[in-house]
Amino acid sequence: MPELPEVEALALDLRGRLDGHAIAKIHVAQFSALKTFDPPLSALEGTLVDDVTRHGKFLDIEASGLHLVLHLARAGWMRWRDEVPTIPPKPSTKSTLALRIVLDDQSGLDVTEAGTRKSLAAYVVRDPQDVPGIASLGPDPLTDDFTIDRLRAILEREGGKQLKGVLRHQGTIAGIGNAYSDEILHAAKMSPFKPAGHLTDEELEVLYAALRTTLGDAVDRSRGLAASELKGEKKSNLAVHGRTGKPCPVCGDTVREVSFADSSLQYCPTCQTGGKPLADRRMSKLLK
Repeated sequence: MPELPEVEALALDLRGRLDGHAIAKIHVAQFSALKTFDPPLSALEGTLVDDVTRHGKFLDIEASGLHLVLHLARAGWMRWRDEVPTIPPKPSTKSTLALRIVLDDQSGLDVTEAGTRKSLAAYVVRDPQDVPGIASLGPDPLTDDFTIDRLRAILEREGGKQLKGVLRHQGTIAGIGNAYSDEILHAAKMSPFKPAGHLTDEELEVLYAALRTTLGDAVDRSRGLAASELKGEKKSNLAVHGRTGKPCPVCGDTVREVSFADSSLQYCPTCQTGGKPLADRRMSKLLK
């Protein structure tokens, strides 16, 4: 799933590509992706792209006062086309294409979603706050006003909830998903199951530094990359997420996994849990 650093890079890349262009046409290949009806999608046709920005993990293409807001969900992505096909795509539940944005010079953008679980969402709104997911977002962790005191207040409010869940809950902190929550906790040397409200002042400082550094470094590495390069860049720099069974790059211990119904987390026992494997909730036994 694209998270804050990748969506930030996508916004930067698209801002350069779309700036000064008009939207000529938008084709919908997956009707389930479009979540709004007023304004209609056709209202974007003929509008001039003014900006491309990010709200958490939402991408916002602003055009003549309207906003096309996209949430790529777990398997969504974007593919730039220097020249789009002249024949409009046919709606199909089997196609990976969800939306096609055609610009005034016949270049364009394909918004795709792999797999059968269709969760990608597109909204046409007058104000980004009209999108429920944006209206309920927590603070952005890379803004200047996201201070250590603000993080302290968040964690104290969450009390006994596990750090992993607190970090990735979009209504608590915006933009952090499954991958970067694993990476932040590994950098902070903290268990994903540690209670959020039980951190000492020293632990809070460590977590805050790990959060800002992990996300900030990922944004810096991604800046300037094309969409086609972002997935590879992210994967090549992960320390524990998606690396079950491989050695931890810090201590050499084997990266372990805890599986849930529809997701999993990865961690290093030596770095994060005092050498003790965590209980795998799905398998109901200790990982070995």
